[in-house]
Amino acid sequence: MLLQLRLRVMAPSLVFPFALALAGCDLPRAYGDANAIIVAAAPEVWTQTEATFRDAMEPTILTVRDERPFRITYQDPMGGQAWGNLRRFREVLVIGRAEDPWIAEPLALLQEGAAPEPPAIFQVDNVWSRGQTVSVLLLPAGDAEASVAQLAPALQEILDRQFRQHALARMFASGSDQPLADSLFANTGFSLNVPQVYRMEVRDSLYRFRNDFPSPRELIREIWVTWESPIPEANPTREELASWRTNLSSEQYNDPQLLDTAMVAQYRGVTVNGLEGVEFQAAWVNAPGGWPAGGPFIVRAVRCPSEDRLYYMDAWLYAPGRDKYEYMIQLETILNSFRCR
Repeated sequence: MLLQLRLRVMAPSLVFPFALALAGCDLPRAYGDANAIIVAAAPEVWTQTEATFRDAMEPTILTVRDERPFRITYQDPMGGQAWGNLRRFREVLVIGRAEDPWIAEPLALLQEGAAPEPPAIFQVDNVWSRGQTVSVLLLPAGDAEASVAQLAPALQEILDRQFRQHALARMFASGSDQPLADSLFANTGFSLNVPQVYRMEVRDSLYRFRNDFPSPRELIREIWVTWESPIPEANPTREELASWRTNLSSEQYNDPQLLDTAMVAQYRGVTVNGLEGVEFQAAWVNAPGGWPAGGPFIVRAVRCPSEDRLYYMDAWLYAPGRDKYEYMIQLETILNSFRCR
């Protein structure tokens, strides 16, 4: 039996794929979540670089306070049995120089002459377990902190892109509801690409798309779409988007949602399939007296000149006790599928 091993070497703006076959029938199966990363580095290197590395792993979508997209667990690779167990995780990052044993093992799996010159990033599959990806920050001799600072932003892009692919594969496991998208486009003038598990409800010119599987007590992903016409000269301000959402929730939601002013908020311009608009990301909490709940949301206003409409979209998440970044990627992806005639 052969296990396929893949290698990706990352230099600035370059990815070089290689393919190798490794005899590894006896490798154990990887475990751990796709956003749980075991980081191995010499203690002195980790002390120098931890702050820089963690800062680079910031999310690209707001979730809730103190939540990062990746759960990072450090382990001293000379730590005996603890490292022997943790290195079987699905996602492992090793930091060090070519002579370090935890770097030498993935390096040994490369084709002859394929090892990159440090500082560099490369990835190898199935090093210590099957179904595993090991990311390597290969450092040169000298200042480890400077090398990690140089490589960390590119590593964040790589890991975030791969996690997004994982999130989308899970989201569309039920399949895409293309007939719904086609029907919406033909009959209403806009469309969204949602998984088949979403349910649509129409209230006048308000369109609601909801997925509360497995239970609304555990997980809700919901999107609302409506519009106004004619298009106003100026885009809504941050305050106007927040006010629109508050009014929508008070009129339409089972439990009115208020802006969580304790959370960081983000307002910016967006372009969606060639359409210009603005976006407001923040967090919501239920109004006093309601069920004590909260979560992140994304509100967009997108201009559709051909229809003389300004479309409003509200996407929100309720996921108590769960990592939220994956679900916000899913909601953002649905919003990014928006089209109008």
